[in-house]
Amino acid sequence: MFVLIGYVVVLACVLGAYAVTGGNFGVLAHAVPHEMLVIAGAAAGAFLVGNSNKTISATVKALPRVFKGSKQSKARYLALMALLYDILTKVRKEGMMAIESDIEDPHKSALFQKHKLIAADHHLLEFVTDYLRMMVSGNMNPHEIESLMDQEIETHHHEAVAPAHAIQKVGDALPAFGIVAAVLGVVKTMASVGKPPSELGAMIASALVGTFLGILLSYGFVSPLAALLEQKADEETKELQCVKATLLASLQGYAPAVAVEFGRKVLYSTERPTFIELEKHVKQKR
Repeated sequence: MFVLIGYVVVLACVLGAYAVTGGNFGVLAHAVPHEMLVIAGAAAGAFLVGNSNKTISATVKALPRVFKGSKQSKARYLALMALLYDILTKVRKEGMMAIESDIEDPHKSALFQKHKLIAADHHLLEFVTDYLRMMVSGNMNPHEIESLMDQEIETHHHEAVAPAHAIQKVGDALPAFGIVAAVLGVVKTMASVGKPPSELGAMIASALVGTFLGILLSYGFVSPLAALLEQKADEETKELQCVKATLLASLQGYAPAVAVEFGRKVLYSTERPTFIELEKHVKQKR
């Protein structure tokens, strides 16, 4: 929603200022379609050339997410930490082997299905169960698991920000493609130097629309999308870091209530539940 509102504000301010100063919208209406063909076509072609099939596919899938709100909310974090608390409590009471059946088939586990918000997220669920499985095996020390977690989180983040970087490169190139469109217009104008000054002026104005569009599309539309996608990738990574901090604290011998505090502390303050909120939620779920 805010993306669309932002776009409306950009257009309203830019075109509104143009109208107030007496700008002729006829020139824009005549030039925009042709200039857009050059700019958008060149940008799309460069995007296809400069990215692998994997990045192109990831970008296409990621774009619809910018028009949705963030799924990382306080309710989601409460559900995640309540799930981790329940798992670690069961481990503390019954031993590591007690959760083996839960992590082997979490979709049939009452422990996981009690927290459906987390159980529905395939990637997060896999991250949790994979490291619980390693903990059950008992063959790795906390430092080895931490190193492996760091590597997986880094890989996940690298993949998550790839669409943002690809879109940002397109945004950076748009002003240059706008200049290309403007140069083509100037070439056309120079080939028509015998025409009356009024016609030449209109042709030059039409050519300059290319530069205007390239800059406007870059800084008003495309680059902000890249920034938003990168922020969403950071939020997803923070969720994995919460799981990491909680499980490592448990491996170091902390009680479940203290272990989830380690995880709670790494969350962004805007979505982080308070200690009391987490405690009430855990008791309610139990």
